[in-house]
Amino acid sequence: MSDIKALLEIMARLRDPETGCPWDREQTLASLIPHTLEEAYEVADAIARGDMGELRDELGDLLFQVVFYARITEEQGDFAFADVVQAICDKLIRRHPHVFAGADITDAEAQTTAWEVHKARERRDKHGEGVLAGVARALPALSRAAKLTKRAARVGFDWPDLPPVFDKMREELDELHHEVGQGSIDMDRVEDEMGDVLFVASNLARKAGVDPEVALRRANAKFERRFAAMETLAAAEGVALDRLDLDHWEALWVRVKRGETTGSG
Repeated sequence: MSDIKALLEIMARLRDPETGCPWDREQTLASLIPHTLEEAYEVADAIARGDMGELRDELGDLLFQVVFYARITEEQGDFAFADVVQAICDKLIRRHPHVFAGADITDAEAQTTAWEVHKARERRDKHGEGVLAGVARALPALSRAAKLTKRAARVGFDWPDLPPVFDKMREELDELHHEVGQGSIDMDRVEDEMGDVLFVASNLARKAGVDPEVALRRANAKFERRFAAMETLAAAEGVALDRLDLDHWEALWVRVKRGETTGSG
C-alpha cells in the first residue's frame, strides 16, 4: 500500500496547478485514451516476446494510466482511486461466489457458465436487454467483431462448424472482387464489401479458437521480420530496394521463407 500511496502522491504533484508538469496538467480523460491503448498494446507485445523486464515496466506504465484517470476524476469531484479499487474488489467478490460465499461450483466449465450468466445479468442491469448490449465500441474492430459474434452465438446465431464459414468467406471475397473489377469503382461499396470480408475473417478466427487480434499481430511481426531479411539480402547484392522488380522481390521472399524453414538464415 505504501508503494501505491507514493504513486498517488507523485500523480498529485504532477497535476498540481502551480508546481506540476505542464503536460500532465493539460491532460483530460479524452486526451489520455490513445496513450492508454498504446500502453495496453505494449503490455501485450512484451508478453508475446517473453520479456519479463519489459513487461514489468509496461505494466507500471499501464497502472500509471489508471492512476492518471482517477486523479482527473477526483479533481472533478466524481470518484477517486480508492473508489476504483473498491469497485473492482466488489465485482470480483460478487462474480466469485464459489470462493467468497460458499457457492458450489464443481469445475472450470461450470465456473465459466456461472460467470457468463452473472455478467449477462450485470449487462442487462447496466445496458438493457439486448444480447449485444455493452460490447465496447472503443475495442479494436477485429476484437469487437469477434465479441459481437460470440455474443450472438450464445443464443444460437452461429454456424454449426467451420466449412460453412469458409463458404461465406469465399462468397464475400467474390463480392469484393466484383466491386473492384467494375469500370467505375464505387469506393463506398468496396469499403462495405471489404468490411464484410474482415468481419467473416474474425468469425472464422473465433470458430477456429483463435484471437484475431493476436493472429494479426503475429502476422504483422512475421511480415516485419521477413521484410527486414529481404532488405538485408538486397543490400548484400548491392541492389537498391526501389530498383527491384516484382520477380526479384518474390525471389527474395522465397529465400527468406526457405531460410526460416531450414534455419539456415
